[in-house]
Amino acid sequence: MASQSHTPFHLLCALLVLSLCKPSYGSGIVIYWGQNNVIYPQPYVESSLEETCRTGLYSFVNIAFLNTFGAGTTPDINLSNHCGGSWKPCTFLSTEIEYCQSQGIKVFISLGGDSWTYTLIDEEDAKDVAKYLWEHFLGGQPTDGLPRPFGDAILDGVDFDIEHGSTQYYDSLAKYLHSYDNINGSRVYLGAAPQCPIPDLYLDTAIKTGLFDYVWTQFYNNPQCQYDSSTDDPTNLLQSWNKWISLLDQTGNPNTKLFLGLPAAATNAAPSGGYIPPEKLAALCPSFSASERYGGIMLWSRYFDGYTGYGQQVDVDCDSGSLSRANTHGHSKLIREFASSM
Repeated sequence: MASQSHTPFHLLCALLVLSLCKPSYGSGIVIYWGQNNVIYPQPYVESSLEETCRTGLYSFVNIAFLNTFGAGTTPDINLSNHCGGSWKPCTFLSTEIEYCQSQGIKVFISLGGDSWTYTLIDEEDAKDVAKYLWEHFLGGQPTDGLPRPFGDAILDGVDFDIEHGSTQYYDSLAKYLHSYDNINGSRVYLGAAPQCPIPDLYLDTAIKTGLFDYVWTQFYNNPQCQYDSSTDDPTNLLQSWNKWISLLDQTGNPNTKLFLGLPAAATNAAPSGGYIPPEKLAALCPSFSASERYGGIMLWSRYFDGYTGYGQQVDVDCDSGSLSRANTHGHSKLIREFASSM
């Protein structure tokens, strides 16, 4: 077993060395906001949406989640204890969303999450959900008598974080949403957050439409395709990253950006692992940013990032992530040894 894993790992190290000679491409941080999980000791709570954007750390904010939709149900949002329902309407978020957008930050509504209250049952259902999203979160106006949950603010796009329910018709939902793009001068960007195993159970056919602008794959909670923090081994992660690049190359859309989805905390954020310490990520970063598809990193979530400061510690452009500056321990040593033997 040891001899079988030895050669592939050194080949991966070689890729890291070679990637240092390649250009790195533009990048940013995607953050999920809205799930104020009360895990850490009070008084810590997730910051407001506007405060999140004022940090200057993020290029995208996914408001999580619209977690009830489909099968004839009235769509509904769950923003933890930020707002929602009759106790505190979320229309006050309109000005906060517009502030974020004024700072060049794209704001999406995220569908799904870890909930069993959503599904799509057929093509017509997907069409109806797309219409609801257009009229209540994007550039349209309601025709069903229901209010816009976030008031007059027009979101930039829709994120698919589908983890339960039907495995079908999300390709149709993407197509119907895309049909609204540029109506009334309003863009409708599409993002997806699949699990890292390929094919993703829920979003594979949707991603293969080539309609998604951004794919922020969750390289965590899946040991077969994530960083192994117990041994500091990036093998599975790097191999999976390359497979995702290949998959996106097959969609026919050269502009889709791939993001490295990571937990922003070593514990609680991803119970099944995948956390990468910032200094380790610095060493690995060039192997991701060498691809023209590299968009940056996605973090789960603002609650955890606000507590750990992870987003402040990582350099998604890889400008300062050189091996000489990063405290990379074993990875740096292996890469230097491999380079010296060439």
